[in-house]
Amino acid sequence: MAAATNESCSTQLIDGDGGFNVSGIDQFIKDVKLPECGLSYAVVSIMGPQSSGKSTLLNNLFRTNFREMDAFKGRSQTTKGIWLARCAGIEPCTLVMDLEGTDGRERGEDDTAFEKQSALFALAVSDIVLINMWCHDIGREQAANKPLLKTVFQVMMRLFSPRKTTLMFVIRDKSRTPLENLEPILREDIQKIWDSVPKPDAHKETPMSEFFNVEVVALSSFEEKEEQFREQVANLRQRFFQSIAPGGLAGDRRGAVPASGFSFSAQQIWKVIKENRDLDLPAHKVMVATVRCEEIAEERYAWFTSNEDWRQLQEDVESGSVSAFGKRLSSILQNCFSEYDGEAVFFDEGVRSSKRKHLEDKLLQLVQPAFQTVLGHIRSGTIEKFKEAFDKALKTGEAFSSAASDCTTHYMTLFDKQATDVIIEQADWDTTKVREKVRRDIDAHVASVRAAKLTELTTSFESKLNDALLGPVEALLDGANNETWPSIRKLLRRETQSAVSGFSSALSGFDLDQETKEKMIASLEKYAGGVVETKAREEAGRVLIRMKDRFGILFSHDSDSMPRVWTGKEDIRGITKTARTASLKVLSVMAAIRLDDQADNIEKILSSALVDSASNSGASRNITKSDPLASSTWEQVPSSKTMITPVQCKSLWRQFKSETEYSVTQAISAQEANKRNNNWLPPPWAIVALFILGFNEFMTLLRNPLYVFFIFACFLLGKALWVQLDVSNEFRHGALPGLISLSTKFVPTIMTILKKLAEEGQMPAANNEAYRNPPPPIKTFHSEVGSTTNLSSTTSSGVTSGNGSTRYSSPTKEE
Repeated sequence: MAAATNESCSTQLIDGDGGFNVSGIDQFIKDVKLPECGLSYAVVSIMGPQSSGKSTLLNNLFRTNFREMDAFKGRSQTTKGIWLARCAGIEPCTLVMDLEGTDGRERGEDDTAFEKQSALFALAVSDIVLINMWCHDIGREQAANKPLLKTVFQVMMRLFSPRKTTLMFVIRDKSRTPLENLEPILREDIQKIWDSVPKPDAHKETPMSEFFNVEVVALSSFEEKEEQFREQVANLRQRFFQSIAPGGLAGDRRGAVPASGFSFSAQQIWKVIKENRDLDLPAHKVMVATVRCEEIAEERYAWFTSNEDWRQLQEDVESGSVSAFGKRLSSILQNCFSEYDGEAVFFDEGVRSSKRKHLEDKLLQLVQPAFQTVLGHIRSGTIEKFKEAFDKALKTGEAFSSAASDCTTHYMTLFDKQATDVIIEQADWDTTKVREKVRRDIDAHVASVRAAKLTELTTSFESKLNDALLGPVEALLDGANNETWPSIRKLLRRETQSAVSGFSSALSGFDLDQETKEKMIASLEKYAGGVVETKAREEAGRVLIRMKDRFGILFSHDSDSMPRVWTGKEDIRGITKTARTASLKVLSVMAAIRLDDQADNIEKILSSALVDSASNSGASRNITKSDPLASSTWEQVPSSKTMITPVQCKSLWRQFKSETEYSVTQAISAQEANKRNNNWLPPPWAIVALFILGFNEFMTLLRNPLYVFFIFACFLLGKALWVQLDVSNEFRHGALPGLISLSTKFVPTIMTILKKLAEEGQMPAANNEAYRNPPPPIKTFHSEVGSTTNLSSTTSSGVTSGNGSTRYSSPTKEE
């Protein structure tokens, strides 16, 4: 191909008598491998006066080998007819046509028909037309080819669909006159020619720019300034590279035909040009063949569309898949084509074949929807059967990868077998694309099921990790101590290893690549860590509650977990410090996530800043320099692992102390109240003073026993009132509330005691009657207390007994 690109070859396309060289152009196209170019080729032609250097320009511009005039033999016609050559070294492939010069003496003054035909041919097939003209002839009527261009413009619009062609006027032997001055004159002349040409109604107002791109270039004299000429030609040559690209030198190429049809297209164009000399119609034989073959083809098409077998086949296709579809349809089509061949056998072979091909295309276009529908039924049926078989295989416990492979192989083979029955003999239709779509659908379903199964599997193991980690982690954090985070790490490693082992075994049945498997395992391990971290952060949000619970347990219960009774002997300060230290331990454990087994000094900082600092609270400290909690991060702990910042710890501790201060105050109050209740006797000095000052009165009592008996009776009555009124309990809440309560209970209590004494006086008579006629044993007040002479014991028993028939209570309760 490179050799063909860099070397030029040429052939005569049309001879001097107007004959088209069919064999020559076919061989030429084969030599230059033109069919391989598709639409990527351009056609350039040149026309102009005879002996104006057209062939010389083409040979220098495109490196062709057209025959040039020998100046030493005189000026005469060199190029006869139209010659075609391929340009060397220009991409895309560019074909050049060298036209016979106009205004030559060999054809005579009156024979301008061939000149007009060749010019019209050049404009019809070319993308770029070079018009060669002398510089000193600009403004002259004949030398500038004005009559020729006028005829060409008029005939081209009448014969062909408009296509935009580039007209490049090449001014030869440029004089001193600048191109800027020559170009407007030339463009004005061309516009005048266009305006004077009669146009169809559709194009009367159409500007010339809709049909032609006009370019003007100027070249120096080849004979006098050869070096300058070659340099200018080399620059012009660059414009022909990629000439068909958008914005290139070529026109819009609306009428371009594929390269493989160039020969036929050129023949037909030349034929039309030749025949339109006298406006002849196509030959009668070809015309009849064309019309009749079209009629036969239309009849056969109508017969096929009304054929009962075809209609029945269509109905079957719409309802579902059809067995032997291809064989049945091929038979109907073959009958139709056989009928056409039998009727059109005597007509022109070219026309007959062309119309038969047209009929084939038309019928195949008609049946193609049915063909596609049948393939669609087979495709959908295959996919549905695959899904059912695949799901069934998975439910029976077969490994995912083996089930997917076996089902895919089986049902793709089934599709290939069914698709073979759909093939139509007369059509070169391929089912590869449908097969690829079936495979994509199957693969997509497998991928979807795999994703769902993997998601289900992952969710299952994540749920197991949740169950295995959440409860134990919460319990470990609840009992915060030095072993909390080591225990959590140990728990996390154990449960993660167990989950990963099971997860890895489950993934082996999915035929995953190692990288994907490792990513999923890593994701599960990360999830396990995330569960612990999330739970830890959740518990950290309740750290204040846990601190108060820990404080309440240690402060309100002794070492045996029994509720404390504040008797006055307990060291409340020590107990408070111990409970707060334990609560601070909870705060230090919750302050950061410690899953990486890295030591930190959080507990030490909290202890020194919150507990130990109480003894040094009087010392002045700078909060920004010496306060270790005046920070938002912990040393040696990344921010991502921090759950409670130092500043938050300080705030929580302050809130904790304020909320537990009431419990400590209550304990101190209870202890002091208990001490007061136990020390109801007067002080020892008061007892000694009483004994010394009351010695005479004591001796008087000893000399008079009646006083002693009276005092003893008053003592018993006072003791009974003390017990009945529960004086010690009433004064526990304070002196004033105690006095008020006793004042309301005093008189009812006296009345109750007197009533009981009256009842005791009647007991002997009742006892004698009971001795003569003993009743069933009845538990009485006398039997309960055991003695009628001990008033204090009787009264006390009446208050404390809970099982006797007679129960005494305080006056308040009776009311």
